[in-house]
Amino acid sequence: MNNPIIFGLAFALTLTMVVTGLALMRHAKREEKLRDRLRMANGTYVANAGQASAGPQAGAALARVVAAIGGRIASSGVLSRKMVEELEKALAVAGMSGRSALGLFIGCKILLLVGLPLIAVLVTQHVEMDAMMSNLLPAAAAVLGLVGPDMVVRKLRDAYVKKVEAAMPDALDMLLICTQAGLPLEPALGRVAQEIAVAHPQIAWEFEQTVNELQMSSDVRVVLTNLGERTGLESLKRLTTTLIQTMQYGTPLGEALRTLGSEMRTETLIRFEEKAARLPVLLTLPMVAFILPCIFIVVAGPAGIRLMAAFN
Repeated sequence: MNNPIIFGLAFALTLTMVVTGLALMRHAKREEKLRDRLRMANGTYVANAGQASAGPQAGAALARVVAAIGGRIASSGVLSRKMVEELEKALAVAGMSGRSALGLFIGCKILLLVGLPLIAVLVTQHVEMDAMMSNLLPAAAAVLGLVGPDMVVRKLRDAYVKKVEAAMPDALDMLLICTQAGLPLEPALGRVAQEIAVAHPQIAWEFEQTVNELQMSSDVRVVLTNLGERTGLESLKRLTTTLIQTMQYGTPLGEALRTLGSEMRTETLIRFEEKAARLPVLLTLPMVAFILPCIFIVVAGPAGIRLMAAFN
């Protein structure tokens, strides 16, 4: 096979992987934005939706193809049901909860796992390098293709969880106001999700998901437990435990939410104080490496120059 054909195939495969990865993020986030707009529809909804849906047709078609391939693999039984559920949960926590998110993730992972080593092999055949590098490069590319999507999802998940945790005190204050106004739990959660969606869309999505589950399920404890288990945040678990206990023992919900919100704000302040207390320790190494040598040069420099002049 001629060199131009080989490099053309390698370039096309690389472009395909990049476009597919971007399409994965765009497609999942587009579904979330469209769902939010449907919930918060107003007079300008049609124009906004038309602008949001206008995108590169090639990327959307490629995303559908990759999602179809990944969906077939997920439903073929190659992956266990437990693994599929864990992947769906991890993608949902990372902010990719669309119906095709799992298929896109699996398809991109397989495409990268096959494509990156192939590109590495083509590079080793046409670029001069030693034998060890020629053998290690395809293996490193395969490892990168296998682990890379998981690392991206993990970073997205960590960022999502941090945003949810940062929004918890404000959400608790709004939930307290709604409960004191006489709203039951389900309408209160829905109202908080609606009002806080602009400032904190992550916690709004969690509350909306809980409201949808409450409408479909008769077991409130299971739904509230899912709210805490979905992200794994300790603050959400404490909130669900408080809500379950107030329903079980009949304690005042407003007082419990006020106490919980105060505790969370105090814990946030303590975390900030801990980070501030760590600054002197973190500054020790830069001080020793960069500041102290300059001080020694300024203090001992003249004496050293005089000694060198005396010996000379």
